[in-house]
Amino acid sequence: MSALTKKIPHQVICQGGSPAFAVVPYEEFLRLAEKLNDDESDLTIPHEVVKANINGDSLIKAWREYLGMTQDELAAKAGMSQPAIAKIERAGSRPRFATLRKIANAMALDPAQLSE
Repeated sequence: MSALTKKIPHQVICQGGSPAFAVVPYEEFLRLAEKLNDDESDLTIPHEVVKANINGDSLIKAWREYLGMTQDELAAKAGMSQPAIAKIERAGSRPRFATLRKIANAMALDPAQLSE
């Protein structure tokens, strides 16, 4: 059973009529924090990808070039068109999570590695 489906004892604090905070027992917080740290520690981004991103390339383009893929190859693996990949790679593009997941799967990455 995952941490998200497990019943966790908690208290919800509302602000302005809407839930704003969840208070959990400290041991549960530590367990969840440790799990989160374990999950994130496996995700890395190579220096070359970071450098390309800092220089203005989207993370999708930086990863694609790092992996030696063309837009056509990525499009075919992701089940998309090459013009769609080109549009997503443009600065300021905000693809939906489902699209990020398709592209990440095509590059054998975690979608978090493509999130700006």
